[in-house]
Amino acid sequence: MAMLETLDTSSEFATDEVEASLPDPRTGYRAFALGAFKLSRDEYFVRIEWPAKGQTRSHLIPADAFLRATMRDVAWGFFYGWVNFDHVIGTRNHYGKVDLYAGTFNGVLREAGVDYCEQFETPNIMATFKAILRDWTNAGFDPFAAPEETGSAFGPKNGDNIEAIERVRIATKRMPGLPDDSPLRDHLPVNRQFADVVQDEPQIHAAEGFEGRLHAFNLFKYLSRSDVTWNPSVTSVCKASLFCPTTEEFILPVFHGNDRIEWFLQLSDEIIWDIGDKDDGSPRARITMRAGDICAMPADIRHQGYSTKRSMLLVWENATPNLPQRYESGELKPYPADF
Repeated sequence: MAMLETLDTSSEFATDEVEASLPDPRTGYRAFALGAFKLSRDEYFVRIEWPAKGQTRSHLIPADAFLRATMRDVAWGFFYGWVNFDHVIGTRNHYGKVDLYAGTFNGVLREAGVDYCEQFETPNIMATFKAILRDWTNAGFDPFAAPEETGSAFGPKNGDNIEAIERVRIATKRMPGLPDDSPLRDHLPVNRQFADVVQDEPQIHAAEGFEGRLHAFNLFKYLSRSDVTWNPSVTSVCKASLFCPTTEEFILPVFHGNDRIEWFLQLSDEIIWDIGDKDDGSPRARITMRAGDICAMPADIRHQGYSTKRSMLLVWENATPNLPQRYESGELKPYPADF
C-alpha cells in the first residue's frame, strides 16, 4: 500500500483552486465544493451532495470515518486504483487525474441511475482534500491513530491538529538505515501493543572485500515504533518490487479496490479481511490471516481489514507503471495462478 511516485501534498499545493465557504456560524466548519460535488460537516456527520436525474442526491458518513479515509487517500497519493470511503463514496487514481465518485461502484445506485462521477487534475482534488482535513480535524483527534490512541472527531469546531495531518512521508530509495536513505525509527517510542518486541538490531559480519556493502535492520523493531495505523511504508525497493509493511489496528478506513495484484504476508497476530467485487461491492469471501499466512489480493476485488490486536502486515507491491492498463484490457488475468 505504498507507491514509488512522489507527490507534493503540502498545504500550499494548488490552494488557489480550493472552493471553500466561510465558517458556519453554528458549527464553525467550512463547506467545500469540488466540481459539482458539495461537501460539508456538522457535529457528527459529513454530507456529500451530487447531481443525478435532475435532483440533488446526498450521502452521510460519520465524521471520524470520513476523516480517517480522507487521511489515507491524501497520504497514499490516491494510491493504486480505487479508494472506497464506504459503499457509496470514493476516488479512482488515473495517475495524473483522479475521479471522485458517488455510487459509481455501488450496484444498486448505479442501476437506479443516481450515481455520479467527475474527474479532476490530481493537484486540484489533493488541495481540496488537504483543506478539508485542516478545517475538519479538531484538536486532539488524529485520523492516523487507532481509536484508543486519539480523541474525538465529533462536536463543533475546536481548534485543529495540523501536526497529525501534515506528517511527511520520507521516500525510501533502497532500504531504511542506508546512508542518504530513509531513517530508522529509533526516536519514536514502542507502541503499547508491541511491548514484547525485541529491539536488538542484527549483527552484520561481511566477508573480506564486502565491508560496508551489506545492510540489515530489525523490521519488527521498525514496525513496533510506527506511530500510525493502516499506512504502509516502503522498506525495500528493488526496481519495481516494493515491500510495504505496516501496522494494523481496528478497521482499515477504506475498501481498497485493486488495479493490480497485491501479495499479503501476515507477520504477526491476526487480520480478518472482507473481500468484495471491485465493480459493485457484492461479497466474495472472508479471509482470516494469522502469523505466517500469505494470500494474493486479485486485481478485480476490493478489501477491508479488521484487527483487534495491533498486527504487522507486509504488503508486496508491483509498481510497474503500465499494470493497470494490462489488467483492465484483459491481457493479464486478475489472479496470479491457475489451479
